[in-house]
Amino acid sequence: MNKILVIDDDLSINELIKVNLELAGYKVIQAFDGVKGFALCKQELPSVVVLDVMMPEVDGFTVAQRIRKNDETKNIPIIMLTALSQLNDKVNGFNIGVDDYLVKPFEMEELIIRIRALLKRSHQIPESASTRDLLSLGDITLMPETYCVKIKDKQAKLTPIEFDIFNLLFQNHGNMVSSAQLLKEVWGYSPDDDIETIRVHIRHLRAKLDKISDGKKYIETIYGGGYKLVL
Repeated sequence: MNKILVIDDDLSINELIKVNLELAGYKVIQAFDGVKGFALCKQELPSVVVLDVMMPEVDGFTVAQRIRKNDETKNIPIIMLTALSQLNDKVNGFNIGVDDYLVKPFEMEELIIRIRALLKRSHQIPESASTRDLLSLGDITLMPETYCVKIKDKQAKLTPIEFDIFNLLFQNHGNMVSSAQLLKEVWGYSPDDDIETIRVHIRHLRAKLDKISDGKKYIETIYGGGYKLVL
């Protein structure tokens, strides 16, 4: 049974999440502050962390940073919950390494869908990188077992989301992949016009590719449309 760690100082929200996740078949661990939350994350090694931003003493951004810096917890998927809808808060979360972002108030079914999508991504080789798909073309080789991309003799380790983005572009090389398609196929759901989510991950992906591509730019932005992989 997958364990979900919920870190939220709001007792009513924490309990509501717990009840709904247990009904969905998950084991739920609760923490009501950031210090205890990080301690439980190291102790329990949950499958997913559901993390609130606005908490006393240690906020969610700090907890997320600590999770990502710890060798035992750095790969645990994080969904950040917040009442803050400003763009900068979302960008800060993704820059830290948060996998998903849900603004309060939210529907419990939406939270469960996103948890399922993260569990699927973290526990399996990505569906989009199955053996029936192209794994090598030109100078590029994909290694789905390790979430790595190799260009000539250099390779970069990607996050699961970055790998899914790159693989979707790779399988459609030469053709534009729309932002809507990226949101649907990579995240597994269709948030409303959440373009900044894509931009942040594309920026991180480009930075990693730049280190191994000898100056070649592989991802082209099609303004107003989406992105295209150029080989």
